[in-house]
Amino acid sequence: MVPRSQIRAIVPALMILGTSLAGIQTSTAEAREIAATELPLTQNGGTWDAGHVQGIAVDRVNGFIYYSFTDLLAKYDFHGNLVGTLVGWTGHLGDLAWNPGNGKLYGSLEYKADEAFYIAVIDVAGLDRVGVSAAASPLFQTVHLAEVGRDYAADVDGNGRFDGNIAETPDHRYGASGIDGVAFGPRFGSTDGPQLLTVGYGIYSHTGRTDNDHQVLLQYDVSGWDELARPLVESRPHRSGPTAHEGKYFVRTGNTTYGVQNLAYDAASQRWFMGVYAGRKPDYPNYLMFAVEADARPVMGDLVGVPAADGNGWEQGLLLPLADDGLRDPATGIRGWNQKSDVGLEPVGDGLFYLAVNSGGRGAQTADITLMRWTGNPDQPFLPVTSPTSR
Repeated sequence: MVPRSQIRAIVPALMILGTSLAGIQTSTAEAREIAATELPLTQNGGTWDAGHVQGIAVDRVNGFIYYSFTDLLAKYDFHGNLVGTLVGWTGHLGDLAWNPGNGKLYGSLEYKADEAFYIAVIDVAGLDRVGVSAAASPLFQTVHLAEVGRDYAADVDGNGRFDGNIAETPDHRYGASGIDGVAFGPRFGSTDGPQLLTVGYGIYSHTGRTDNDHQVLLQYDVSGWDELARPLVESRPHRSGPTAHEGKYFVRTGNTTYGVQNLAYDAASQRWFMGVYAGRKPDYPNYLMFAVEADARPVMGDLVGVPAADGNGWEQGLLLPLADDGLRDPATGIRGWNQKSDVGLEPVGDGLFYLAVNSGGRGAQTADITLMRWTGNPDQPFLPVTSPTSR
């Protein structure tokens, strides 16, 4: 359901700074960002008959905030006016990332029953009204990620079959349940260079196996994806996508419930953040947020708990260390924060972040975001921004 106040605001307002109408967007990375003093301190993402909020993305050039509500995408301007919605798919739209290089929005999209995992590429400049159908609109395109499907459908227990979409099965390589967190940033081990799309795996919560204690991150160069993108026809899921990735990386955090829910790259601190649902293994600290320094070099090493194919020792993979920051678990050495960041975590520059909180029940899901400043404090890493002068 859409509040009446938002329905009255469907006709886009003039853009902040008076440069253009809400439906007209600048898409170049060189465009000037809206000043930090113009960022809203809080915003509500509406109330919807949809799934709970999965992630947010902020376009600081044109002044828009996007909310993924699982099977609905909502677009608001910085004044809180509803600009448009995209609807009409049955899959799971997860975390979001706005690409300033082309002005498009990228989101993880899952169809577990079809063993099909996509990145939705959405031309949000044309999203200017409520109720746009994804199936009927050229705005909504998808790119298939074959690597994710292979890990999801892997016959790990060697019984000659894949035992399906069940959390307690020993199948699914690395415990892979699909994908969720997405973000643009540099290649791991560097702080500059081309911006790659990083995709975080979902990981099933399973306390009885040892091969699901790493977060799995894939990096992709999306510069040629216009040729790969296809409309999504749910009755005939396509398999058009990259044949290879730029890198596959592992971060040992201990098992979490559904892996990287929100992934974010903060250029100000040159750091990657991962927001997760807490894990259930008692031998781990089960933090809610983890970080990796951008310049931390990936090192080939043991994926502890993942048996090697030949049965000797552990599988090898490119490992990324956790940032030497935050709380520290003395038993495992794992570091992180007990900070809710699982349904919306978005750096917006200048040491500022938006964090989302979900609420509401079936048929009335909503999200509230708050502008926060990074403190680095192990117990309270973010504090709300309370006034324009404190930004």
